[in-house]
Amino acid sequence: MATDRIANPLLCESTVQVLGDFKFATLGTEVPRASIAQLSSAAFAIPFEAWRVHDAVATNLPGTSATDDLGYYGGTFGTSGPYIGTSDLKAAGATTRYARTQVRIPAEYEAGQTLTLRLSSGMVTTIADVSATIDVECYALDEDTTIGSDICATAATTINNLTFANKDFTITPASRVAGQLLDIRVAVAVNDGASGTAVIAAFAAAKLLVDIRG
Repeated sequence: MATDRIANPLLCESTVQVLGDFKFATLGTEVPRASIAQLSSAAFAIPFEAWRVHDAVATNLPGTSATDDLGYYGGTFGTSGPYIGTSDLKAAGATTRYARTQVRIPAEYEAGQTLTLRLSSGMVTTIADVSATIDVECYALDEDTTIGSDICATAATTINNLTFANKDFTITPASRVAGQLLDIRVAVAVNDGASGTAVIAAFAAAKLLVDIRG
């Protein structure tokens, strides 16, 4: 295989990722990828359009949350950002709504290392008078239509606050490898019995945090 040569030094002022081994031609040695420093919790965003109806995964989320589905709310360009959330659930009692997505573990991921799903979550207008929580289920797809057990190790956590905050859900890293597909379902549960202003629970960002090397 031909080798490209650069006569003059190459200056790179940004991060360089190497997925294989790095060879110093002048020294005749190679640096194994395992010897390159690990970057912990690198963030890979999950776009809003990747979320689907949980029990009809070929279907996009509706623009308005209904029945047991979360909705994809676009906001107003230049004024307010989009989010995935419930409709107004004031006085609706205990209600749970879902969204689902498939996320591929990035190629840079170091097998068996940290995997975390981070959801920036909270209440859009008014807190619920009883509770509001967010929860995650996650399954690794075996590429033969079979799956194992839920590998999310974190329980449901409260989001009943007008200040959005990161809620981290640990994905059990054992046997996880780069390129593997994760099937994820998020559940937002609201319990409200008041009849005041709108009670809307939502997440405004979703990211997969992974330990990478290279």
